[in-house]
Amino acid sequence: MEDLRLEVAKANWALPKAGLVTMHSGNASGYDPDNDVLYIKPSGMDYDQITPENLVAVRVSDGKVLTEGIRPSVDLPHHLFLYRRIEGLRGVIHTHSNYATAFAAVGKPVPLCLTAIADEFGAEIPCAPYIDNEGEHIGEAILKYRNRAPSILMGNHGVFAWGNSPKSAVKAAVMTEDVAKTVWLAMQIGEPKPIPAEEAEKWYDRYHNRYGQ
Repeated sequence: MEDLRLEVAKANWALPKAGLVTMHSGNASGYDPDNDVLYIKPSGMDYDQITPENLVAVRVSDGKVLTEGIRPSVDLPHHLFLYRRIEGLRGVIHTHSNYATAFAAVGKPVPLCLTAIADEFGAEIPCAPYIDNEGEHIGEAILKYRNRAPSILMGNHGVFAWGNSPKSAVKAAVMTEDVAKTVWLAMQIGEPKPIPAEEAEKWYDRYHNRYGQ
């Protein structure tokens, strides 16, 4: 549990360092299914004030906040919804990173036009339509509109990314912003050329099954 607290703190610290958030926007969480607990950023807290000790513990099965005196992120319901419904999920990130959110502002996915997108995401990064923040609406929309990519753009809102650890969720969020920036730059020159699905599959397979140590 202490290791997870530290990992979630590091995930939150990574967001401003990677330029994905400003002030206290955005959040990161991590989930320990064995103890039925997630840790999440406190609501409205600046990132340089976050410590492993002041993260908010929440029981996932019923949503009970276990940490007294500190309110969890207002995005807690969306994190809970995803952990309860996506098998193997252990980390969730929410950001309003500039380039990815620019695509969300116009309701467009990030197209599959780079091998870097094929590697990490295996498909375009989808964009859900505008969804209000009531109840579980955002979580429901993520499940409805997501593909196999570990992130999604929420129309007029921002980015949700996830993974099998808080660290891998940070990677997905960083990669989402990076490829969105490159695609936006390409759009200033011309029309990005899509990668055929069968070619994208080759890159995705190599990256996920043979890349790295």
